[in-house]
Amino acid sequence: MAQAIETIDVDVPVSVAYNQWTQFEEFPKFLDEVESITQTTPTLTVWKVKVGPVEKTFEAEITEQHPDERVAWNSTGGEVDHAGVITFHKLSDTTTRLTVQIDWEPTGFLEKVGQTLGADNHAIKKDLKNFKGYIEKQGTADGAWRGDVDA
Repeated sequence: MAQAIETIDVDVPVSVAYNQWTQFEEFPKFLDEVESITQTTPTLTVWKVKVGPVEKTFEAEITEQHPDERVAWNSTGGEVDHAGVITFHKLSDTTTRLTVQIDWEPTGFLEKVGQTLGADNHAIKKDLKNFKGYIEKQGTADGAWRGDVDA
């Protein structure tokens, strides 16, 4: 299984960064490969992604969630096998550090080559920069889900 870890600091309070991250259906605004996300229950989402010419659909379940601290998920069905976590760290009243870790199973020749060349880390880094630009420009989150999901 492959693993990618990336970190970024954003100039918004931890609650703003966290609240925006819980708005999964808004992810296409800053995650380039995400075509759409539909949240079917508080803990289940259906993703449609497109990487190059390849489109994939999968479900992801929130397996742990604690406001202003972390969101963890695991794919539960579909064409993608992965798990991940994002953590939120208050650096100051106006600055937050986000760390994303994704463990995934590359399938097919292109995904295996891409993982070997670090394309997964590059994509996460790019998406985190997009998130930073989005949330810093907005200054506030599009919404919030402050529910707690125990592991």
